[in-house]
Amino acid sequence: MERILYGDNQFFAVNHLSDSKSQALAVRFKDNEAIIRTLDHAREAGINTFMCTTHDRIAQICDIIRANPEKYKDFKIYPCMPYAHKYANAMTDLGIAGTIKQYVPGNLFGTMFKGGKAFISKDYVSIMELLIDAEMKMFKGIKTPVIFLQNVMTDLLLGLGMVDLLKGYHDYIITKYNAEPGYITMNMPKLLDTLEAAGISNPIICASINKVNFRMSGGKEIYEETLRTRKFRAIAMQVLAGGAIPPKEAIEYVSGLPNVESILFGASSKANIQNTVSTINNFDSNKV
Repeated sequence: MERILYGDNQFFAVNHLSDSKSQALAVRFKDNEAIIRTLDHAREAGINTFMCTTHDRIAQICDIIRANPEKYKDFKIYPCMPYAHKYANAMTDLGIAGTIKQYVPGNLFGTMFKGGKAFISKDYVSIMELLIDAEMKMFKGIKTPVIFLQNVMTDLLLGLGMVDLLKGYHDYIITKYNAEPGYITMNMPKLLDTLEAAGISNPIICASINKVNFRMSGGKEIYEETLRTRKFRAIAMQVLAGGAIPPKEAIEYVSGLPNVESILFGASSKANIQNTVSTINNFDSNKV
């Protein structure tokens, strides 16, 4: 994985501390051209990996990337699924049958047979595989070397003790998509324990890692100990704690931690992207 990953929160009006900033982002990125322009700013700063949800508008961005193969030949996307709001909105607007028609991919007979069999037998792993295929349809032809399970699902399965589904996800991503499975969580230590118990070694785990315990279940000290003593590949997200920590201070803390392979951040302007990349590179170059 690259050291620096670029996220998509700003494109879909996500700001953890300010509703007014969220509204401003919604206006700023209402057109796909604005998203592509900002992605190009990230590429110019040396970032070639975009970690994003499976929001419907991402499908449109993928269309633009596919239409410009030479320009984006080195560009990679790390999909994060499922995008729960998409399905909730579709259920409201289209109903159950309409949602299935909208999002279930592939040959209708084969898909319905597989889905029907899974439903009758309560084969939840097969149902999950159908949903993964539905989510991945938009990324056809684009490099997706790591595919993530969103924290809303990871932590639900973790809380319910449904380890077979976490393992099923792991196996399916490897065999069907020739990619590495990743997991986003708000409880990094517990997830690591669970994955290792299921026979998954050296997993990719993306979690909130920051100086002020923002969305870090168990606390900063447990996270630091886990990073020091356990074998896994960590991606630090929410390093600014939603804007509660000054960028330089936040990045200095995360850059100084062991075993943080990548840092994920989102920024809406060219200047902020360049400043963040420069700050990470400076702290990395000063490590002993």
